Amino acid sequence: MSDKRTGSIIFSHIEPFAGLNAALSKTKIDILSEVRNSNLRGRGGAGFPTGIKWNLAASAKEEKKYVVCNADEGEPGTFKDRVLLTEMPEILFEGMTIAAYAIGADEGLVYLRGEYSSFFPRLEKVLQDMRAAGRLGKDILGKTGFNFDIQIRMGAGAYVCGEETALIESMEGQRGEPRNRPPFPVNTGYNGYPTIVNNIETFVNVPHIILKGAEWFKGFGTEKSAGTKLLSVSGDCKAPGVYEVEYGTSIRDVLAMVGGENVKAVQVGGASGVCLSAGEFDRKIAFEDVPTGGSFIVFNQQRDMLGAAENFLEFFKEESCGQCTPCREGIPVLIDGLKKIRAGQCRVEYVDDLLSLCETMQMASKCGLGQSVPNAFLSILKNFKNEYELVSSNK
Repeated sequence: MSDKRTGSIIFSHIEPFAGLNAALSKTKIDILSEVRNSNLRGRGGAGFPTGIKWNLAASAKEEKKYVVCNADEGEPGTFKDRVLLTEMPEILFEGMTIAAYAIGADEGLVYLRGEYSSFFPRLEKVLQDMRAAGRLGKDILGKTGFNFDIQIRMGAGAYVCGEETALIESMEGQRGEPRNRPPFPVNTGYNGYPTIVNNIETFVNVPHIILKGAEWFKGFGTEKSAGTKLLSVSGDCKAPGVYEVEYGTSIRDVLAMVGGENVKAVQVGGASGVCLSAGEFDRKIAFEDVPTGGSFIVFNQQRDMLGAAENFLEFFKEESCGQCTPCREGIPVLIDGLKKIRAGQCRVEYVDDLLSLCETMQMASKCGLGQSVPNAFLSILKNFKNEYELVSSNK
């Protein structure tokens, strides 16, 4: 790990595999209880409680189970998982192995973003070293009956495969499209077997929790958002990079930390997130206020926010799998409407229609991609009304 990075949890010092050694001295129930009591929530943005997910998979009766790591970091403006893969792959694989012990899985899979193919040899070397040291394979570290190994599967650059069921479809060799739910992966996942899917940052938290305890972990963050969050900070600031902040940290404090000056807006959560204006900079990074998978894009006063919204929509147009009508047909309509707004040719009534379409997309789209498409569009229209002018209905 870079000695320049500091943080309360993830960027604090931890001896690789000390968490695994500690885990194997406990029962599976102890591990599940510790993770549940820690209030660790998924760090991909949705924030589903990790302990609940693991307990559901552990209670499934099938003999075959899988642990899957979502390493398909495709959200625009997000690059913190790249740092974790580069600087602490051992901690990632250790977290996956602890999860396997807890739920009774014997096989793990890392779904690695296609653009990160250069990391493959290094990650494979770490896995080989773990096997040689008895940390993967049969009877891990002398624990009779605990057999587990990890494979790496390459993605092909599809944003929608960041959604867990689309990711599973892709790993099975199918087109990467979200599944209907239920059933959920914890019951019917990879190859039809119970599967937990967590992202890199979630797994990296686990060895810290096992070593230092749930109460220690809950000492950081807020009551509803325990722990810390990695932010990928980019855009108009003096010190872009990856930062570990406690949940409950304000947007304003993050901007001060990274040298953001004369800031007009911050896009939190990438293209699928929300755009906050200066009047909202006292809001907090937390599941109960401003949740994020990690992207934090800073815009200064010279930026064209409607242009930013159009850029995000064009991205979604390219990345939509096209499976469901609200997303497939709705995105081009939003793009066309935004172009009319930018050109000063949009009537108030048409904007009302666009807002109604956004509501439909949020309610009726099959997966999180279509549901989150309107977020930036809506927040930019709301927060930057001074940047556009609508045609009144009596003209």
